[in-house]
Amino acid sequence: MTRSRSDFVIAALLGAACILAAPVATAQNWVTLLKNTPAESFDDEDLRLFLDTARKVLDGGVPENQPVSWENPKSRNRGEITALRRFESKGRACTEVRVRNESRSRKSDNRRILCKVDERWRLVSEAQLKGK
Repeated sequence: MTRSRSDFVIAALLGAACILAAPVATAQNWVTLLKNTPAESFDDEDLRLFLDTARKVLDGGVPENQPVSWENPKSRNRGEITALRRFESKGRACTEVRVRNESRSRKSDNRRILCKVDERWRLVSEAQLKGK
């Protein structure tokens, strides 16, 4: 997988995590954006487990650098999300996360930054953090 495709995939996964307040049916719409990644074979339960894990990590329920794992015993898909650092940018709470997922022996490992905007977690680029 190329770096740019990998970047897109993790952005799509974290985008799904950003809609945590939305029903699972809405989250399923993100699945079509995850082709050619481990997440493309996630079923509804996998996605629910991933989103629950993202919610726990993003809402500060675990210390920094402590991975939070998820696993679906039926599909054998699994992953983990780690809050690498929490900080403020432009008065907003932000978290840099590492997301690892595995499905059918395919693996991904990416880092992203999310900030809380209007009470929802949003993906943010380094340029946006710097105000460019």
